[in-house]
Amino acid sequence: MKRDHGGNLEAAIRQYGGTQEGWIDLSTGINRQSYPVPDPSPEAWSALPTASATARLVEAARIAYCTQAAILPLAGAQAAIQLIPLLSKPGRAKIMSPTYNEHAAALRALGWQVEEAATAEATAGAELAVIVNPNNPDGRRTSRETLLALLPQVGRLVVDESFADPYPELSLAPEAGREGLVVLRSFGKFYGLAGMRLGFALGCENDIAALSQLAGPWPVCGPAMEIGATALADSSWAQASTARLMSEITRMDVLSPWRVVGGTCLFRLYKTPDAAAAQRQLAEHHIWSRIFPYSNTWLRLGMPGNAAEWARLANALAAS
Repeated sequence: MKRDHGGNLEAAIRQYGGTQEGWIDLSTGINRQSYPVPDPSPEAWSALPTASATARLVEAARIAYCTQAAILPLAGAQAAIQLIPLLSKPGRAKIMSPTYNEHAAALRALGWQVEEAATAEATAGAELAVIVNPNNPDGRRTSRETLLALLPQVGRLVVDESFADPYPELSLAPEAGREGLVVLRSFGKFYGLAGMRLGFALGCENDIAALSQLAGPWPVCGPAMEIGATALADSSWAQASTARLMSEITRMDVLSPWRVVGGTCLFRLYKTPDAAAAQRQLAEHHIWSRIFPYSNTWLRLGMPGNAAEWARLANALAAS
């Protein structure tokens, strides 16, 4: 299975020229107004991560995500995606699709039979069900009630909430202590710090203990622990960022010459006459977007980060 992702800006530069600094990468859905990074302590760089630093990060995540579940910090939600197939012997997995392709890739690589499901309800009967909520790339929302009703109908339910920070009403994090439920959270997308490689798995004690054994010691570096704990505790920044991003949805959709298909406040999905052609047109203006191997028409754009980026995008879209 092809591992197809946004963020491949170097490939765009090879094809269309320019420098990394001269491009606007809107292919990932990562917040382009990132959290202001505090300087980590010297010890965060020079010493192994401590138990107290881990505990501080876990407590900050517990408060931010409104949960009492067991929590394992990892090197991004991606690390959890690769470990979860090892929690039980391979069987039949169902994934609400289309969605982030790493779930299927990780499962297939470890011997699972993977089926696509059109809806969350259609994953019933699987030994492992995966729902991305809100979904990537179409932003589809699945209610808490639907997910909780599905839980007893599957062997294990994995809910990937990588884009859920602005949508706390969707989150199953408060329910993550239930047997058979694993909730994944990404730190880097909403906080705009994807390079830190920080994410979390939330679940019952047994599942999180098993994932911890698979992850080994020190799965997260010391600087990421300190920065993550500080950022997660900064509720004022999170509230202001959510309000800003929500206010920009209409602005983006009005600028677009294409019909909106869906999205979140971190990315928008549009139906174009020809997605590859639309991507090329934007790339001529050194703006990188995301297209998908399963659709000839879908194009996804993340949100610009400042006034200059909005102006450049407006000019590029007007020329499309």
